[in-house]
Amino acid sequence: MENTSYTILTRQTGLKREMSAIANNIANASTNGFRQEGLVFSEFVQKVGATDSVSMSTANVSNASAVQGALTQTGAQFDLAIEGDGFFLVETPAGQRLTRAGSFTPNAEGDLVNFDGHLVLDAGGAPIFVPPDVPNIQISNDGTISALGRPLAQIGVFSPVQPNDLTREAGTLFLSKGGHEPVESPKVIQGFLEDSNVNTMSQLTRMIQVQRAYETGQSFMEAENERVLNTIKTLIK
Repeated sequence: MENTSYTILTRQTGLKREMSAIANNIANASTNGFRQEGLVFSEFVQKVGATDSVSMSTANVSNASAVQGALTQTGAQFDLAIEGDGFFLVETPAGQRLTRAGSFTPNAEGDLVNFDGHLVLDAGGAPIFVPPDVPNIQISNDGTISALGRPLAQIGVFSPVQPNDLTREAGTLFLSKGGHEPVESPKVIQGFLEDSNVNTMSQLTRMIQVQRAYETGQSFMEAENERVLNTIKTLIK
């Protein structure tokens, strides 16, 4: 395969990955705590001769938007939203993960869990136990859970040590390879959930742009293949 075909192929592969990311964004436009994701395109230029070079593009790095999603009031005592920076910390079978999705509830054992049953962790990284049948649960802005005027636990709010080090996993979960640290002055709001920050209109517009760019690249590939075939036919006559 010639350099021209390789160049077009790498671009098409990147566009295909971006289309998948856009489709995932649109599919999660109504998912609480979901953060819109995009791809970062990079270019590699390699010298192949005295005066010639070949350019290759890749799109292997994803970037989650840090834009605050709208807050919707639910009134549920264990529905929580973070206003500003920070993530909740949950324990999954694969380890600790960060999330902005704050729809929590006590399980049968009294441990606070998210929708998938993952344990919600406190400021020290331990599970949070909520005594059963305790009335009037209050959660303050710093995440402290209180009942009858007594503090029971404090929901942890963390941020990645390296802000650009987040890797999306399933749904609204993020892995921070560089670790995470407590947010100094978090703002947790009880009875609210953060909506997805996906801008549906911009994503639909970008989807059309990517589709057209992919079709253009495909036409270039077909034209290049036709050129090569015609060259071969001319040489073998």
